[in-house]
Amino acid sequence: MKRCRCTGFSLIELLVTVALIAILSAMMYGFASGRHQRNQKELCADNLQKIYLAFQIYANDDKSNLPYATNAQTSEEPLNLLVPRYSADTSIFICPGGRDSDIPSGEPLTSHKISYAYYMGRQLKETQDSTPVVLLSDRQVNTDAKRAGEFVFSPDGRSPGNNHHKFGGNFLMMDGSVLPSGSQLNFTLGIPPGVVLLNPKP
Repeated sequence: MKRCRCTGFSLIELLVTVALIAILSAMMYGFASGRHQRNQKELCADNLQKIYLAFQIYANDDKSNLPYATNAQTSEEPLNLLVPRYSADTSIFICPGGRDSDIPSGEPLTSHKISYAYYMGRQLKETQDSTPVVLLSDRQVNTDAKRAGEFVFSPDGRSPGNNHHKFGGNFLMMDGSVLPSGSQLNFTLGIPPGVVLLNPKP
């Protein structure tokens, strides 16, 4: 009598298949995927524009000056001047694409870590010529001035400058618009006298 040889998946084959599907799903839709980070960059741009509204109200109260903290070492120090009077919504200081912890509403930014780098020392009435004037950006790789072609955000998804993994970041411009960028700059990002670039706490 011939025995029937049944074919089908063994348990190991089934587990390997499930693992491969999970890995492919994570690559396509997970935190570090391009699709996920493109969506997060749009939410990040919304945050930056909300901060710009707080900047405008602050500047109206202070002769066009923007938040300034003498001897500040991180962006939390000057931007703390916006909370809670000009914005009680502290969630806008956390980039949706990163992994920084939420800040309870109205709490001082100096007691926490935010996601954004700040060009301290600018005035809101400054005009833009052919050189882009940036007020705020996603966390940068360092606080130096940068030329076109240099990395401003993480090229490999590792810290620093990795709010959006390896998919660049956003710049909040002087006119309130948001300019998305890849990891490398396509324009020169200078720091004029009297202005200092502050990254958030590491």
